[in-house]
Amino acid sequence: MRIAFYAPLKAPDHPVPSGDREMARLLMTALTRAGHEVSLLSDFRSYSADPAALDGMVEEAGREVVSIASLWRSTPHRRPDLVFTYHLYYKAPDLVGHPLAALFDLPYVTAEASSAAKRRTGPWTRGQALVEAAVRAASVNFCFTENDRLGLAEIVMGDDRLLALPPFIDVTRFKPRDDDARSATTEIVTLAMMRSGDKLRSYRFLAASVARLKSRDWRLTLIGDGPARPAVEAAFADFPPGQIRWRGALAGLGVADALRAADILAWPGINEAFGVSYLEAQACGLPVVALHGEGTPSVVRDGVTGLLADDRVEDYANNLDRLVADPATRLRLGRQAADFVHGERSLEKAAATIGVGLRRAGSTFEVDRRQSVVAR
Repeated sequence: MRIAFYAPLKAPDHPVPSGDREMARLLMTALTRAGHEVSLLSDFRSYSADPAALDGMVEEAGREVVSIASLWRSTPHRRPDLVFTYHLYYKAPDLVGHPLAALFDLPYVTAEASSAAKRRTGPWTRGQALVEAAVRAASVNFCFTENDRLGLAEIVMGDDRLLALPPFIDVTRFKPRDDDARSATTEIVTLAMMRSGDKLRSYRFLAASVARLKSRDWRLTLIGDGPARPAVEAAFADFPPGQIRWRGALAGLGVADALRAADILAWPGINEAFGVSYLEAQACGLPVVALHGEGTPSVVRDGVTGLLADDRVEDYANNLDRLVADPATRLRLGRQAADFVHGERSLEKAAATIGVGLRRAGSTFEVDRRQSVVAR
C-alpha cells in the first residue's frame, strides 16, 4: 500500500533529536520493511502546551488539509491508500491525518494514541475530544503499552481495533561488547535530553540518588544537551572533579559506542512513556536502573533486564548501589537485556506485527464501509 505517515507531536524530520522523533523514524522504516511505500503526509506540528492556542491551531491545520486535498485531487497518483498517525494525545491531536482520511474515505490507523479521561472536563476538553474521535474512527490502533491499551479500550468498541505493538529499535545499530572485560571503576551512563519538566526532575532525582551510593568507585557519564543544561550542571556541582563526565549530545554510532563502554544505564525516567534509550542500552548489554513508571515496564523487565524502583530516592539509590557493588549480577542482567531486545524488540518483529495490523485494518475498514452504506 501507499501509506501517508503523520506525527502531530514531532515530525520525523524535525531538527531537534528526541525519543519521539526516533520512534517516528523507526515506524516509517518498519512500515517499509512490511512492504509498503511510505511518505510523510505533513510536517505540521499540532502540539501546544496552552489549550487556548488550540482554536488557532485547528484553523491553521485546516489550511494544511485544504492544501493537501487539492494536491491529491490534482495528482491522484499521489493519493495514499491509508493514513497512519503516530503519537496523538490531548496536547497533540491529529488535525491533519484524521480529517484527510475522512475526506477521502481512506483507512485510518494510529500508533501510540493515548486517552486521558480526566481531560474530558477542563481546559483540554476539546483536545481530548479530538483524540477520542480519531481513535474511534481508526480501523486499528497500535498500542505501545498496556496502560495505553486500557485507556483506549474505554472509548473503542471491540478489541479487534486494538493491537499491541511493543516499543522497538533497530537492533543492528546497538550490539553488546564482544567481551565482558570492565575497568575497576563502574561506568554508569545516562542518555537523555536536558529540558525543563520531567527531564530536569529526572536529572535532579539522579543526582540525589548517586550522592547516596555507598561505593565511591564509580563514574557517571551524561549524554545529552538542551536548554536546561545549566540547571543539570548545578544539580551535579558538588561531586568530585572527574566523577561526572559531560559528553553533550551524541548521535548514531556515537551513542552506541558510549553505551558499550559503560556498565549500567541509570535514568529515573519520571513520567516516561516508555523510553527508547532503555531499549538501546539493553541492546548493548547494559542493565537498566529506572523508576517503575507507567510505561517503563513495557521496555524493562524488573529483575531480569534491570531493576525498577518506586519513586523514592532511597529505593532508587539502593538498586543502583546493588549493581555497582555486584559485577556478576549486572553482567547477568546485561546479557539477559541484550537477549530480550535483540530477540523481541527488533524492526523485523515490529514489521511483522504492523503487517498483521494493516491487513486487519483493511478488513475492518471494508466492514465499516458496508455498514455505513446499509445505515444510509
